[in-house]
Amino acid sequence: MKKLENPILRGFNPDPSIICVDDNYYIANSTFEYFPGVQIHHSKDLVNWELICRPLDKIEFLNMIGNPQSGGVWAPCLSYDKGIYYLVFTDVKTWERGPFKDTHNYLMTAKDIKGPWSGPIYLNSSGFDPSLFHDDDNTKWLVNMEWDYRKKGNAQFSGIVIQQYDKELKSLVGPIKKIFKGTNIGLTEAPHIYKKDNYYYLFTAEGGTSYEHAETVARSNNLFGPYEVHPHNPLITSHNKDTPIKRAGHGSMCLGVDNKWYFVYLCGRPLENLKRCILGRETAIEEIIWEDGWPYLAHKKNEPRSYYLVDKDVEKNTKTSIIYHFNNWDFLKDFQTLRIPLTKKIITIDDRPGYLRIKGKESLISKHEQALIVRRQTDFIFEAETYLEFNPVSFQQLAGLIYRYNEENLYYLYMTYNELHKQNELSILKLDKGNGEFLSKENLYFMQNNIYLKLSVNHQKGQFYYSLDGKEYQNFGPKIDTSILSDEYANPMGFTGAFIGMACQDMLNRSNYADFKFFSYKSLN
Repeated sequence: MKKLENPILRGFNPDPSIICVDDNYYIANSTFEYFPGVQIHHSKDLVNWELICRPLDKIEFLNMIGNPQSGGVWAPCLSYDKGIYYLVFTDVKTWERGPFKDTHNYLMTAKDIKGPWSGPIYLNSSGFDPSLFHDDDNTKWLVNMEWDYRKKGNAQFSGIVIQQYDKELKSLVGPIKKIFKGTNIGLTEAPHIYKKDNYYYLFTAEGGTSYEHAETVARSNNLFGPYEVHPHNPLITSHNKDTPIKRAGHGSMCLGVDNKWYFVYLCGRPLENLKRCILGRETAIEEIIWEDGWPYLAHKKNEPRSYYLVDKDVEKNTKTSIIYHFNNWDFLKDFQTLRIPLTKKIITIDDRPGYLRIKGKESLISKHEQALIVRRQTDFIFEAETYLEFNPVSFQQLAGLIYRYNEENLYYLYMTYNELHKQNELSILKLDKGNGEFLSKENLYFMQNNIYLKLSVNHQKGQFYYSLDGKEYQNFGPKIDTSILSDEYANPMGFTGAFIGMACQDMLNRSNYADFKFFSYKSLN
């Protein structure tokens, strides 16, 4: 047996849904307001995972213009039946304040996991976290949590409902039935149904997606219940557990190639002595064993471990340093933008070969059309660097290196134009719960239109740098507190993670652009 580190998908990769088809494992994860929507990773060995597609890659499939931060794509469920892949997901239009949530659920299909995927079919809006169950009598059933705006607090999570899906009509049909009201843990969501040995097993997340999170299991001889709760519920939780992996819950399972059962679940790794997860919610894995008709974690405890075991001596492929060049579009695999597609209206590599050109759009707080391209922070210790060429003519034109959580919490090392000095200017903007602050006590003024920008992060602390020649780097601004880029710091609590990348704004006339020669990300863990 070989011991490997959990989590298996690091950085912002929450709400995992796993399937095994032939000898291939696939995991789908939420992407929230980042575009394209839904990440699907592939593995042959449960050790090495490769991102192979993002199915919601057209604005006709996913239009998130105006969606709130931490809205967008919640909890996709991936399934497979008779040669067809099914993907259901929620597009959340409103969620953060007040009694209502606008949560629209859709279904897509494909014969090949990499696509092409069909256009989304609208299902319902009664709640979020939809999941599709394929029964052995060829019927298909959609389950989702139900949101009851009339109630208060946790009671708004009013239970799990089920309705039949007709694949010929491409719609839900028949009565809606509530099959499970949850346990006293509360906040019942993220349902998945599995059938084994004549039992229907209902997996749900409970306790909320913070430090009280848990995964509840119940079973019934009848699809519609009543469901009996696991005698040693919950299946997994980090609540009041002495483990470095926290927030464990919201998972799914599959029967593997080796005839073992595997359970993947979301988790968080907070900064030491601080309940803030700058890497967001990640995906971890545990083996499942069965006793007396009930699933248990193979290590016989209901808490997550910071490692997992594999039978074979599999080597894990790790990239400690990646330099992205812009000679082709291969770099897009690791990057996303906000809410809108990566069209030539925003970015191009054709206008200036070898350079990524980002065309300036709206401000850093816009929920409509921002021009930025970012990748996940996947390490507690890392360096990111880029080379920028920019010719601003106004203080309303900005471009640079962005380190963000959402529109209210971010850091931005940027070049602009200062009309008083009649020179270009380098500055740092911090947004902290929406409050703006310029961190550099003395901004840098210079005549040239090119500059190297760098960020170095070590857990809770970060430092920006600049260089005018690419050789000698100078500190710029004070050390920054990275912990504000976390779910827990956001108000209301968010569901994503820290991203680092490149951005350009033109609030003067939306005509200027910035050219980036490269972008590098180096893991220093």
